[in-house]
Amino acid sequence: MEPFAYNLSEEDIKRERRKARELRHTQWWKRRCAKGVCQYCGRSTPTKELTMDHIVPIARGGKSIKNNVVTACKECNNAKKQLLPMEWEQYLKNARIDKDPPG
Repeated sequence: MEPFAYNLSEEDIKRERRKARELRHTQWWKRRCAKGVCQYCGRSTPTKELTMDHIVPIARGGKSIKNNVVTACKECNNAKKQLLPMEWEQYLKNARIDKDPPG
């Protein structure tokens, strides 16, 4: 599935990444990480191993704001890449079907 390309300037992307770095230093983000849970798979994950994932990726027009970022384990964050929420849901459905034994 080829993601839709946005015409974002390099400066727009840099600005959002800078905002994300700033957000990582807030008490709000530290409290989110302290819960130690990946928002995608639900697994307990050591705080230092949680990453910030943009629900709507920066490259696809997402912003570095509180309601667009979640804690994610590295495995889920790497698998999600630049997918939008509905594309990620479809990916997970397909992954579950592939893992289910036949019969």
